[in-house]
Amino acid sequence: MNHNNTKLVPGRSVDFITLGCSLHDILTTIKAEVKAFPRFHIYYDEARPLHAPIHVSLPDNGLRLRFDGPDQRLRLIEVLDFAKAKLVYKDVEVFKPADGHAVLTAGLTGPRFRHIYDKLLGPTYGGEYVPPRSDDPNANGTYNLSYPGIAFNFPVHHSAYSPKKDFISLLSSSATGPATSMAVFSGESWQKARGTLFTSPAPNPRSLSLAGKSKEGGPDEIELVKIHGEGRIELVRRASQPFWIVLSETTPQDLIIELGAPDSIYRKNDHRLSIHKDRRASDASDISAVRLTPDDSLDSDHGSGAGTDHEDDWEDDKDVASEAQEREIAAAEQFYNYYHHGFDLLISQPAQLSPPSPSIELTESESHEEGEISAQPLNHLTVTKVIFHGNVPGSYQFNRHRRSRWILEHVPGDMFKGPLNSEMSFDDISMRLKDIFQAHYENEEEERLQQRGMALNRGWGDSPGSSVELLGGWEDGSAKKSKFVNSGSGLVENDSNVGNVELFGFPGMVFEVLKNSAVSSLTVY
Repeated sequence: MNHNNTKLVPGRSVDFITLGCSLHDILTTIKAEVKAFPRFHIYYDEARPLHAPIHVSLPDNGLRLRFDGPDQRLRLIEVLDFAKAKLVYKDVEVFKPADGHAVLTAGLTGPRFRHIYDKLLGPTYGGEYVPPRSDDPNANGTYNLSYPGIAFNFPVHHSAYSPKKDFISLLSSSATGPATSMAVFSGESWQKARGTLFTSPAPNPRSLSLAGKSKEGGPDEIELVKIHGEGRIELVRRASQPFWIVLSETTPQDLIIELGAPDSIYRKNDHRLSIHKDRRASDASDISAVRLTPDDSLDSDHGSGAGTDHEDDWEDDKDVASEAQEREIAAAEQFYNYYHHGFDLLISQPAQLSPPSPSIELTESESHEEGEISAQPLNHLTVTKVIFHGNVPGSYQFNRHRRSRWILEHVPGDMFKGPLNSEMSFDDISMRLKDIFQAHYENEEEERLQQRGMALNRGWGDSPGSSVELLGGWEDGSAKKSKFVNSGSGLVENDSNVGNVELFGFPGMVFEVLKNSAVSSLTVY
């Protein structure tokens, strides 16, 4: 942000900070501008991180940003210190102290009503007066003066206020001090907009690049993910037709055409971390197949060392060729990381298709045998797994991706009409999924073993940020306020402790769950 000329656009933006943009985009840009934003504070409700608004305070810039919890989009920009913000609207400074020291000593820290009315914004309708909570006759109330997309708060001596008095006379009098704060929002007036501020449709795209004036801002953004089961995933887009990902069929070329080039690519064999080991040999829905330890068998560099036993002498040429091909395919496995879309995709050889939901009746032509392999050839790389990131405040991988919202279309139940979604507590999700998939298990013991939580410690310091299985960051489940010194290298919280999460598996899905029952990520395979 240029402190000498910070552009204000009512109803839209303060400099690059634009209403409707995602928390991820705003924080990522702030982190990149270390000199302009040396500090930022994040406030969130640790018990309800996906429902309560998230606040980002910029104390050195005089700003506070408020995002809604479910979608993490900017809904309100507040100016709390006009001297630090240094705003300009149509080449007119919102506040310019004549003598900084003298003015601050006198308590004049914001624009007066006459400046706003005569030089800045012009006439408007009467606003709203909020009386003081105190009975002190010398206490000040607050008068909120609103224009389309922008509003100011003025302190008013309560004894001087009368509903019959003209607001221009009141705000021009000595009973009214300079504005103490300002709000930028989407709506005709503050009085009309505040009731639906965090729930109404956002005015601009989530992406700062798409919110700009350039028509070529990049691929259309994903509004919602609909998971239909059996490897079918529908990406609902903002302006384009939905894009369907079909696991073991959709190719990397399809992704690049529809989603653009990935933000980064992580070659899976570098660290040999496998969530699902040997999915052809075991049921991919089995939570016991979830692996959180290094697996040498996936590393092509180690694969060439196999075959030292005498029994290997009996291998025929076909076995050798097959093994070589498998090593070659394993070496080609990689993750496409789409941070700005909120998900990562594993590119590998076609895998077993996950079983359909027991609650959905398929026609004979639609159904397939459990464990059936896709018709794609083995050497044909496709998307075989997608991980959707919740970007939950306080989670280990916070701000690596923007929040991805999803609903499970394939698991309706008799007792529940609405689909399960990413904002629900996992306690509620688990209860319904256990009911839906009860018939999938042979007995209660198998069900219990496969649905138990598996602890995952996010303290593996050498895991690259682009790894879909272990994404770096810092988790702190104890504090509601997070203070950050902007080093530009990441969100490193002072005195934070790396925490544990749990993994829970259901057919075709693995949930990563925080201690507060918020779903941090959902893997679909």
